[in-house]
Amino acid sequence: MESFKDKDTFLEGKKIVLGLSGGIDSVVLLHYLQQHYPHQLRAVHCNHHLSQHSDKWQAFCLTLCQTHNIDCINIDLDLDKSSNIEENARKMRYLALSSQLKENDVLCTAHHKNDQAETLLLQLFRGAGAAGLSAMPKSKALGAGEHYRPLLNINKADILQYAQDHQLSWVEDDSNTDTNFRRNFVRLAILPKLETVYQNIHNTLARSAKHQSESLQLTQDLAKSDIKQQQLMTNKRLNVTRLLQLKPYRIKNILRYHLSNLEFLAPTDKIMQQILGLLHAKEDATPLVRWGEFEIRRYQNQLYFINNQTIKKTTAGTVDCTYYTEFKDQDNFSIRYRQAGQRITLPNKNHAQSLKKVLQEAGIPPWERPTLKMYYVNNQLQAIERIGYAQQVVNEVKSKSNKDSQ
Repeated sequence: MESFKDKDTFLEGKKIVLGLSGGIDSVVLLHYLQQHYPHQLRAVHCNHHLSQHSDKWQAFCLTLCQTHNIDCINIDLDLDKSSNIEENARKMRYLALSSQLKENDVLCTAHHKNDQAETLLLQLFRGAGAAGLSAMPKSKALGAGEHYRPLLNINKADILQYAQDHQLSWVEDDSNTDTNFRRNFVRLAILPKLETVYQNIHNTLARSAKHQSESLQLTQDLAKSDIKQQQLMTNKRLNVTRLLQLKPYRIKNILRYHLSNLEFLAPTDKIMQQILGLLHAKEDATPLVRWGEFEIRRYQNQLYFINNQTIKKTTAGTVDCTYYTEFKDQDNFSIRYRQAGQRITLPNKNHAQSLKKVLQEAGIPPWERPTLKMYYVNNQLQAIERIGYAQQVVNEVKSKSNKDSQ
C-alpha cells in the first residue's frame, strides 16, 4: 500500500485484527480497513494502565468500534514499572496481541514512515547492526498468524490529511510530549532540527532502513547456506569443529541468525566475543556464556542454546511424558530425581551400570541430568525420562563429590 487511494492486495481474503490504541494513526487505519474490508475486521485494545486517562481511551475504542459494527475487545496489561517501561509495555502488548491470532489472521498496526525513521535513528544510537538498522519489517510471523504494517510507506502528513478529510475523532496520549522517553526525544527534538538541513529526512531514513533490510536478507541467506553446506545443525545445536572451519565473521553471522530464529535476546559485542572464546574451550570442559535468561553451553563438540524462561514455563506446567502417563495411576507411584552413586540395570543388560555412565552414553549434558524424572512404583524404578525402562536400581553409598554429581 503506497497511498490511501490503493487497496492493499496483501489483505485480500485475510482475517484482520487491528491493534487499536485510539490515537490518530490507528483510528485512520481502522477507518481505511473498515471501508475496504468490513467483513474481515475485528479490533483489540490494550489498556496499559499507565495514564490517568487509560480507561477513557479504552471506552473510546470500544464505543468507536460499536458505532461501526466492528467487534472489539479490551485486554488489561499488568506491567513491570520498575525499569524501561516503554520496552516492557511493547513486549506485553505484542504478547497479548499474538495470543489473539489464529491461522490466517493478520495483526495490523498503524506504524508509518515517520515511525520507521525514528526507529532507525534509535537503533543507530544503540550501535545496532543490519538487523537493528533494518528497523521495522513490513510483515513478519507472529504467534499463529502474521504481523503486518499497511501504513509503513505512508507519511504522517498524509495520515493527518486523511483524518481531516473524513472528519475523524481520536484521543491524544499525554505521554507523547514527554521527551524523557527516547522515541519522543528523537521525534520532537532531533528530527525537526535535521529537517532544517535535510529535506525529506523521513523518506531518506526509511529508504536507508529498506537498504539495511535487503542487506540483512543477504546475510541471513549466507548463514542458511553455511549451515546447510557445512552440515552444522543437529536438533538446533551447532557442531563446533565444523563451525571453526569458517572465518570469524561468518561464524558470528551464523550465531546471530540462529539466535534470532530461537528468539533469543541479541548478544552484545562483548558477549559475542565470549561465545567465540567458548568455541575454543578444551574438549573436556563444559563452559557456558550467559546473558539475561539465555545461555550457550558447549558439550561433546556441540553448542547448546538454552532459554531459561522457556524452561521455567515448561517446568511449571503439567508433567508430559509417556512414562508418566503409563505409571501415574498405579499405587505408590512417585517421581524422583537422580542421587549420587546410583547404579541401574537396563533391559537386555546382564550387569548394573552407574547411572552417570548411562547418562553420558546417552549424550545427556551434565546440566540437564539433575532434572531428569525417574518414575517409581512401590519404590522400584520403572523408567527414566529420555533413557527408557529400567529393570533394577541399586543405591550405593559414595562420596558426593562434584565429579560424581555430574
